[in-house]
Amino acid sequence: MSTEAKDLNPLLELSHQMGSPTLRMAILGEGNSSMKLNDETFAVKASGTNLEKLQTSDVAVCRFDKLLPLFKENDLTDAAIDKALFDSRVDSNAKKPSIEALFHAWLLTLPGVNCVGHVHAIAVNQILCSPRAKEFATQRLFPDEVVLCGTESVLVPYVDPGLSLAKAIRDETLLYIRRTGREPKVILLKNHGIIAVGSSPKAVMGTLLMAEKSAQIFVGAATLGGPDFMSAGQVERIAGRPDEHYRQKMLGQ
Repeated sequence: MSTEAKDLNPLLELSHQMGSPTLRMAILGEGNSSMKLNDETFAVKASGTNLEKLQTSDVAVCRFDKLLPLFKENDLTDAAIDKALFDSRVDSNAKKPSIEALFHAWLLTLPGVNCVGHVHAIAVNQILCSPRAKEFATQRLFPDEVVLCGTESVLVPYVDPGLSLAKAIRDETLLYIRRTGREPKVILLKNHGIIAVGSSPKAVMGTLLMAEKSAQIFVGAATLGGPDFMSAGQVERIAGRPDEHYRQKMLGQ
């Protein structure tokens, strides 16, 4: 099973956008990205590589069936997880997949999710490193935030990166889906960063940009005695409007 370099171009373009210094979402080796290639494989940023400068050689193509079974394990050592990451590579000469390839693998099994982007955006992290993270996750400030980020975000407590974090993301996401009846667009990791999931790189980038804008507005509003959130009814109204559904489609959501 071969993957042509051109097949990875959408992932590389997304990664370069996510790592752009002007956006202040990721520096050095921060953040990672992934894209589903087919039912058996996905491409993910390799460990220690740079999003802004990501090249084809910095991407590892991995097998779902080598990583998803790890979610059933409870006592794996770090060395065993490391070995599983190496063993998941389609090309044994490829670089080591990011440790966060574990949560990418699971998220890419959700309905309609073909792409995942994770960054440590400054404005979002200002909130996630504060006592007000739950407010930011569960309430909305303006209509475009609802359109691109959903009616709420999943909020995951701080967990050490690796399999434990991947399991926490899985558990909190499933709870969210059961509670809301909706698939999430945004997953917020306390004291860590943000994950956006979507049908395409365009959808993921749009969500990340809107989430960072929302965070900047939240922080600004907090200095002025707010934030003053939309009501639950107003949020549901925006989420259910046919014209907003059409706009979501045009925006690649």
